Amino acid sequence: MKARGSQPIRWGLVVLATIWMLVIVPLSAAAAPYAAMVMDARSGKVLHSRNADARLHPASLTKMMTLYIVFEAVENGEISLDDKVRISSHAASEPPSKLGLRAGQTIALRYLVRAAAVKSANDAATALGEAIEGSEAQFARRMNRTAKALGMSRTTFKNAHGLTESGHLSTAHDMTILGRSLFYDYPQYYNLFSRITADAGIRSVNHTNRRMLNSYRGADGIKTGYTRAAGFNLVASAERGGERIIATVFGGQSTASRNAKVAELLDLGFRKSPSRVAVNQPARPPYMGKMNGAPVMIAQGQDRPTFAAKTVRLAGAAAVRKSLRPQARPAPEAPVLVAAKDDIERALMAAQKVVEAEAPPAGSVTATPRITADVRPEPRPENIVLASAPSGDPIQEVVMRVSTSGGRHWGINVGRYPSQYKARQVLLQTALNEMATLDGSLRKVVKRPTGFDANFMGLTRESADLACRRLQAKKITCFMIGPG
Repeated sequence: MKARGSQPIRWGLVVLATIWMLVIVPLSAAAAPYAAMVMDARSGKVLHSRNADARLHPASLTKMMTLYIVFEAVENGEISLDDKVRISSHAASEPPSKLGLRAGQTIALRYLVRAAAVKSANDAATALGEAIEGSEAQFARRMNRTAKALGMSRTTFKNAHGLTESGHLSTAHDMTILGRSLFYDYPQYYNLFSRITADAGIRSVNHTNRRMLNSYRGADGIKTGYTRAAGFNLVASAERGGERIIATVFGGQSTASRNAKVAELLDLGFRKSPSRVAVNQPARPPYMGKMNGAPVMIAQGQDRPTFAAKTVRLAGAAAVRKSLRPQARPAPEAPVLVAAKDDIERALMAAQKVVEAEAPPAGSVTATPRITADVRPEPRPENIVLASAPSGDPIQEVVMRVSTSGGRHWGINVGRYPSQYKARQVLLQTALNEMATLDGSLRKVVKRPTGFDANFMGLTRESADLACRRLQAKKITCFMIGPG
């Protein structure tokens, strides 16, 4: 005989076993690996590391790289914060978290930046990548080039948003490097990462980690990330008394436990870091974007502005750090220097040495025209040329170097731009790309009612024609300017 009550006991055991198999085991198996790193942002010294070089799923920490490249593209004139971006069906179809973009609509780039930085919107991140490189796949390739240049040796990106994809992996170490580079390379945009709310054009969005920002003294960014495969990730930065610490966590079990762990790591960092330490800013990578639609690679200077800067308003939104780009000079009231031996020329020559290295293989997006060894700048006159203008009259032309043209009266125009700064930048980059025909010419910015013309003057007709044909072959806009 079977004991009375044995059947219910047996069924109870079956139920418990089922619960274990369906709930407890999957949850433990899905637990993401833990990794962490703490770094003194001033010196780059690692203060704590655990499993920091393990390749794990970064989730939306990926968007730090997406935004880094967007800031780079804006700084180098590839795109403007005011440019309108048309949303593709691919971007609109990205799963949450998302801004809610619709296929075919247009929206200013600045709103996509805010949505990606503050809300961690996947549709906005994809739209940013497509706006910069034309497709998300092409943008991912640029992400990987930039990651390598930053020293992120164990990172591979496959998309712009960080949703789980085979091979899309990074490390706590690499993401700490990226967070530090964002802080030093683009301080004018850094406060995006500490905005509790932001206007994203079609609606206001809230920060994904406002609890940490509100609860930890000195916290001012940077980025959260979560997927089931990744767990709860966070790269956080905080400043206290001139000390800045960056802490990264992969594989947190919940938002609350992750935030508590990051706070613990930041505290550890502040305890271990010295009050005073020499600032060792990270080396800025070369610019590997596009110039007039053509791929370029231009070495960046190593000297960097400090983070302390005045605050200004970005399109009527929350205050951001002042851009550290060169500003247009006001009209002078006395004779002004219109040509001199300036640091721009030395920077150009330094950049030439980098570009003189062997060009990448044909078809590479980083391929640049090689500058041959026999190209040398012509000697410049010792005399400095001065020009005066009546008090109050605006200067219509800005001459960037002394001409050694020897009486040549032809020139070329390489475009009209909305600012004097942009026109000057284009002249420098074009001169670097086409030294063979443009060396010795006079680089001149001419103010027009609708913008600033970027011209090279002091050429013969033959050299102007050759320069234009060579530039047009590189898909750079150019037309000749005759005498008079």
